[in-house]
Amino acid sequence: MLRERLRGMLRQPGSAENPAGAAGPDPASSDRAVRQEDFRPRHSNGLDQFFSYIKGETGLSILDLAGANQSNVSYITNLGHRIYSEDFLRSLRFAANGDGQAHLDSFLSQNLNHAEASFDGVLVWDVLEYLSAPLLAATVERLFRITKPGSYLLAVFQSQEKATSAPQYSFRIQDSKTLLVADRGVHKPEQIFNNRNLEKLFTGFESLKFFLSRDKLREVIVRR
Repeated sequence: MLRERLRGMLRQPGSAENPAGAAGPDPASSDRAVRQEDFRPRHSNGLDQFFSYIKGETGLSILDLAGANQSNVSYITNLGHRIYSEDFLRSLRFAANGDGQAHLDSFLSQNLNHAEASFDGVLVWDVLEYLSAPLLAATVERLFRITKPGSYLLAVFQSQEKATSAPQYSFRIQDSKTLLVADRGVHKPEQIFNNRNLEKLFTGFESLKFFLSRDKLREVIVRR
């Protein structure tokens, strides 16, 4: 029943979402500048933790905000789970990142528009750094609402607190400990987060766990 309700929501006009098993866009369609040869392997402690938490489970519903790509779809479905994809940043490019309530309502009516407690996990990646403060707050609130208690989110943030620009990334799962990462271009984040900022951002969630890597990205596991 839950799967059918989600499928109905995923087919709303203007939605960028695609449930696993449906014909999705070409992996590079969300950013045509990214080529297969641009991807480089990267060890990910955060990804390792994310999958260790759901190890042994089957039939879970996972939301991926990086947009549909075959690597992520295949890996998640081969574990026996369902994956639902939204290209959140691509959707954001088609909407002014304003802070009026009308804008927030319009944007969120087409993104993260799911029933309460729909998901057992969310691959958030680096999307939160590029949202204005009101949209960021609304998005985190929506993530809290659509995830189940005890579920996990994996998010990625820049760790250089004085950076004025940073690359956006495309993420593909190679295995439980390895990501394939490619730059989508350099953009100015709305905010660079430190650990205290992130703890404040995810107030209401049960816990956070931080992983700092050599490439100066901070991975965060958030427990709902």
